[in-house]
Amino acid sequence: MIFCNSYYSNIDIPEQPLTEFVLQRAAELVDKPAFIEGTSDRIITYGQLADSIRRVAAGLAARGFSKGDIFAIYSPNLPEYAIAFHAVVSLGGVVATVNPSYTTQELVYQLNDTGAKYLLTTPNLVNQALEAVKQSQVKEVFVFGDAIGTTSFSVLLQSEGEAPQVQINPKEDLMVLLYSGGTTGLPKGVMHTHYTFGTNFYQFQNSESITSEDRLIGVLPFFHAYGMLMLNYSLACGATIVTMQGFDLETAGTLHFHNRGF
Repeated sequence: MIFCNSYYSNIDIPEQPLTEFVLQRAAELVDKPAFIEGTSDRIITYGQLADSIRRVAAGLAARGFSKGDIFAIYSPNLPEYAIAFHAVVSLGGVVATVNPSYTTQELVYQLNDTGAKYLLTTPNLVNQALEAVKQSQVKEVFVFGDAIGTTSFSVLLQSEGEAPQVQINPKEDLMVLLYSGGTTGLPKGVMHTHYTFGTNFYQFQNSESITSEDRLIGVLPFFHAYGMLMLNYSLACGATIVTMQGFDLETAGTLHFHNRGF
């Protein structure tokens, strides 16, 4: 039997909650843009990102959201996607990412398959979301912006309380349910812990050199495993992500980024 060694050195993988890893440079880069919204040039700095995550986590906890609860996100790429995601996982909750191109019935299936307690969406998807929620156990619908029949995400961003400190076992506690494409049947939720994502990040450090000097175009969908991985790894490295809700060649040519993209 032949055993081969990698050209890369062995890696040590710390056991740490994902949000702790992703925000590891936030205090150092407090005034640096973490996100730039591509269509508006709206900026969220690393300091604002960390503070917003804390506020939203506090707001969710005040509503009774707790460890193990499921929070579905049905949205294209926006800077606030990362805020919502990390607010949930920092509480020990589980994010179920939903393809924003899903129809109402596809959304119904995923909400019921996960047992989602809350749903977050955008104004242009709110009709499908509200119709789907009628056929699910979702308690409340949040929206980036404003829409009748929903709670604005800004309400959570205005929370003044402190988020509870939750004990997280990175190897055991689920963090995200990423759904398969359904090519051989109905989509299936793939369970990821904090540790599985952390393992990928430390593997990347041997082969991918993203730095705080980089500005990257965030066009891979955040609901997808690859887009979610690159979103979080880029933030952990201190890079700036320019978000696009969907790829458009002409628009991409005008965005404020240089030599990198994902």
